[in-house]
Amino acid sequence: MLLLFKNGVVADDNLEARDAIVQISDVYIPSHLTADSESYVVVYGLYSNSCYRWKDAIVMHREEEFEHIIEAHAMVQQGMCLMVLVPFSQEVKLGRLKMGTHMLRFINGDGTFFEKMMHVK
Repeated sequence: MLLLFKNGVVADDNLEARDAIVQISDVYIPSHLTADSESYVVVYGLYSNSCYRWKDAIVMHREEEFEHIIEAHAMVQQGMCLMVLVPFSQEVKLGRLKMGTHMLRFINGDGTFFEKMMHVK
């Protein structure tokens, strides 16, 4: 814990973290996925500063069973941060998927998205 003195008053630097959706810039989709195995993708992106830490990915399976929405979440610790772009890569588990072509939609924090197709044998 860091205590700062400002105008004779002690200020606590232990600020709360907040959750943020982070932008995914690219995705690796394996070509060897089968209906008998757990499906996954690897997402890549850049945090805007050093206060970001990977939290998790939320995967929403649509009713059609062949559409999946993925959001990457990070925890952002408030305070002093290095103002540098920090690369990240994380494996995101999708679970067991049926055989066929699946549409994956990756949602970014600014409301934009991109889509990729994944083939499960």
